[in-house]
Amino acid sequence: MNAINTSDSTTEKKETVMNKILGAISGSFAPILGVLAGSGLISALISILTTLGWLSPKSGTYAILGAAGHAIFYFFPVFLGITLALKLGANGYVGGAIGAALLEPHFTDLVASHAQNVHFLGIPVILASYSSTVFPILIAVSIYSVLDKFLKKVIYKDLQMFVNPLISLLVIVPLTILIFGPFGTYVGGALAVVIKLLSSTSGMLTGAVMGAAWSFLTILGLHWAIIPIFIANLATGGDPLSPMIAAAPFAQIGLGLGVFFKTRDKDLKTLAASGLVPGALAGTTEIITYGILVRYKRTMLIVAIAGAIGGAINGMFGVKGTAFALPSFLSIPVFTPIGLYLVGTLSALVIAMVLTLILGYQGKSDVAPLKTVKDVNRETISSPLSGEIVPLSKISDPLFSTETVGKGIAIDPTKGEVVSPVDGVVTTLFPTEHAIGITSEGGAEILIIVGVNTIKLKGQFFTSHVKQWDTVKKGDLLIEFDIENIKAAGYDVKTPVVITNTNQYIDVVPTSEGNVQAKDELIRLVV
Repeated sequence: MNAINTSDSTTEKKETVMNKILGAISGSFAPILGVLAGSGLISALISILTTLGWLSPKSGTYAILGAAGHAIFYFFPVFLGITLALKLGANGYVGGAIGAALLEPHFTDLVASHAQNVHFLGIPVILASYSSTVFPILIAVSIYSVLDKFLKKVIYKDLQMFVNPLISLLVIVPLTILIFGPFGTYVGGALAVVIKLLSSTSGMLTGAVMGAAWSFLTILGLHWAIIPIFIANLATGGDPLSPMIAAAPFAQIGLGLGVFFKTRDKDLKTLAASGLVPGALAGTTEIITYGILVRYKRTMLIVAIAGAIGGAINGMFGVKGTAFALPSFLSIPVFTPIGLYLVGTLSALVIAMVLTLILGYQGKSDVAPLKTVKDVNRETISSPLSGEIVPLSKISDPLFSTETVGKGIAIDPTKGEVVSPVDGVVTTLFPTEHAIGITSEGGAEILIIVGVNTIKLKGQFFTSHVKQWDTVKKGDLLIEFDIENIKAAGYDVKTPVVITNTNQYIDVVPTSEGNVQAKDELIRLVV
């Protein structure tokens, strides 16, 4: 165990800025990969049904199924605001509110009306639609997390619950609409100019650049600024750019196939498989993008190479799109000549799959390697008590024994002290002082409840040394309790330590057995 800890420390020291950024992005998407997969499969089902003529795009059924399949993508800023804020140790609900502000009806109506001369406190506002975007909310919530940490230091603790969100929303939402969002628009516009210049010079060169870059432009949300060029080209007889970028999603499909055949990790194999169907049938590759591509840096090079080759082929042969459609197997008929289009896109698919099988997908410094205790990117939770490790299944309260509250472990304490298992904030302190909730700087929500049904003691034999919203360091004394008197009153003192936001992690892995001392490593969170 000590050897592993030493390795972890070394890894943290060597962690690069890029690893931190990719780790934050990957960790933000991890909790919503399941709903992305489900929504993508609904979109694939709709595509199949409409292609077969069994479902009319004008029907109510189509609209309702479309709502189910598209909601997660439309409200992406909201979901991403929540998960990224939690990942960065800030308030997830404030992060979600920042994303929701970009989709609030008053603002979206303003955007839809193409209003001119809109100002905020005399500052001109550049209006843009932010549904389905990623880039603005990534910047906004990252800045918010920094502001939140500052506010926790300077705002009186008893006022933080409402003052911190008040100040955060008043500052971050206008900044997002005034600066962060338009910044993405400007960057996207500049990219559009560069692409036009390239396309007038060489179709093959443009195809190589577009095919290589498209996956990464999509991750940043910058692709939305380029899509209008596709639509404008369609009005003049055909679009040469969409076949070039089609190589990128086909390369990701090839990557998914390669990982599926290559990996022995059951969870990763399932993830890859769940991304293949919506990618192949509906052109929605978010599962592969955020579940694999962002996690494993080697796959970025593979997708870039395969996408560049496929895009260059389509660009060289002058393949064109005749209608706007997401690249997938079902949308092949909208490209012409179909035979040459297939040469380019299938080349990208096969090359990505073969490179993945030959080179592998996992590098030495990946932000999220395979899910093993030694290799995973993780957050460590220390033991808040000294005592004997007990499985949650042995706790008589079914809420804990069935892991309804969350995964974790229990401790039969030998010393009546609860210390903080992490650096973080006390987000919940029960009036009876027998239970406490802490949110770590990494976003883990930890619930510690001393004993079973000890709430009935109404605080007797418990003394807290912190207040709600206090900032604490690992090892700080939180609660003292009298073990002997609690037992004499007829209560079991076995103490569950659970991660209540378990669903935001790939796994919650207890790392200790037998006896444990306070501040020893107790749980690892796989992210």
